[in-house]
Amino acid sequence: MIDSSQFMSQFQLPPLPFPQEIRAWDQSAEAFGLPEMLLMENAAKAAFDVIRQQCPDIVGNSVWLIMGSGNNGGDAACLARYLLDAGARPLVLHTKALGHLKGASGQHARVAKASGVPFYRLRYQRSGWNLPENGLPHIIIDGLLGTGFSGPLRADVLALVEALNSFAPGRMVVALDIPSGLDACSGKPMPSAIRADLTVSFAAAKPGIVLPCAKEWTGAVRVCDIGIPAVIRTKEPCSAYLLDAQCLAPLTRRSTLPENSFKNTFGHVFILGGAPGYGGAAHLAARAALRAGAGLVTAAAPAAAVTDIKCGWPEIMTLALEDTEQLWPSSISPRLKSLIASCSSLVVGPGMGRGQDGAEFLRALLALPHRPPTVFDADALALLSYEPKLFSRVREEDILTPHPGEAGMLLGQTAQEVQADRWAALEALCTRSPGVNILKGAGTMVQQSTSPILICPYDIPQLAVGGSGDVLAGCLGGLLASRGETVRKCSSDLTWGCHPSLLAAGMGVALHALAGRSLAQQWPLRGNTSTETADALPRVLQRIGENQEDILSWSR
Repeated sequence: MIDSSQFMSQFQLPPLPFPQEIRAWDQSAEAFGLPEMLLMENAAKAAFDVIRQQCPDIVGNSVWLIMGSGNNGGDAACLARYLLDAGARPLVLHTKALGHLKGASGQHARVAKASGVPFYRLRYQRSGWNLPENGLPHIIIDGLLGTGFSGPLRADVLALVEALNSFAPGRMVVALDIPSGLDACSGKPMPSAIRADLTVSFAAAKPGIVLPCAKEWTGAVRVCDIGIPAVIRTKEPCSAYLLDAQCLAPLTRRSTLPENSFKNTFGHVFILGGAPGYGGAAHLAARAALRAGAGLVTAAAPAAAVTDIKCGWPEIMTLALEDTEQLWPSSISPRLKSLIASCSSLVVGPGMGRGQDGAEFLRALLALPHRPPTVFDADALALLSYEPKLFSRVREEDILTPHPGEAGMLLGQTAQEVQADRWAALEALCTRSPGVNILKGAGTMVQQSTSPILICPYDIPQLAVGGSGDVLAGCLGGLLASRGETVRKCSSDLTWGCHPSLLAAGMGVALHALAGRSLAQQWPLRGNTSTETADALPRVLQRIGENQEDILSWSR
């Protein structure tokens, strides 16, 4: 559960270190005087505690511990000692001769053997691996390969992984740090991986294991501290950070709501979207902005659309654009220019249409010298793709929200090409402008220029419905308008130079995802609408404030 008091001093996002970054943490810890032997001992003890929670009656259970030649193998050897002392029957299956093991792994293997842990040498022959033939174990512990692995698996290792997977049904399989064969960066099997019921990740989760594509391999994920000082984790920034319920905790403190406030205290969101026939998109954005906490929301559109945008909500103010009935004007009137300048944030694009009139209006809007932080969504992104030179007018406080299809339009790719390498697609998007990019989809990723990547680990079927992106856009506009000071304070606490709009984007993505997840209780097989997602936004913040939302708890 979340303890909101931890944010009273300094806000941090959970790190997701890449393999080279976790190695740097280990090296810094050793420079502090914490030897690798101790960190490995701490990792094994943490894994044992998690296993004991899952299997309290472990006495007499047989356990195979698969020991590779690296640090994960050392973790497995050390863990065997704890299992033996608890009354289990461990057997360490090692792929390398014990005499050839070096460093802390070799030391822990020798300690375990001296403590009475039995060892069994695995050898690969033409007929396959010589796995023990005297019965299968109750538990299999995977310590074969660690986060430093990069694929593809060698043929012999692949054969061992597949053999172990064939034994898995009916047995508990626990992966140490990461399932062997899974890429720690991409979360993809190379080409296969251990299918774990539980993954115990040491020091921090890794980018690959929080992505939804990894869920069939990782099972449940537990992150365990192994004693690396917080000063090391803070001073050596990572290339990725996690967006779960924890990032929203600062928004749940009532102390962040100013006293003697009135509607303007919480900002004014201005929605530009909802062409005739598409008013529902602008309505959903406006509705979500209010639900995210905005004090005022105005939606402007061609006159024929404003009734649909209001949709019976008196709280949504509407503005029929001057001298238009069906089309967007080609210029920004003085009245509209003044209103835009007075607002706290803009949301441009939901239901805007992709016609020439919309393109001319967007061009005029981007030429304004004084424009508040702007969320570019949906049709605005399509219009940007038609005229790439307009990217030069996107600023660092702006947010772009493409789904894979829209990202493909912006990059000149297909949606399938974007999905095939989302990391590369996001990096390419960030070269287009200094703004914040949200690459939507299962495991939404957020990045700005060369900033770390923020990863939201959720895969929510309830969000796969028309209007979901409009709700996210409005939610982002609402947070920019109503929680700007809190977001600025939190972003300044982060040691890696986080722009407030980047953090606001990450918070909005997490809030939107959790709102969708909350609908699964009433609509477990979907059937919900995006209206319900928008209306769930404040309830999610309430649940987080009441410590009812788990952290690091993506759908499995």
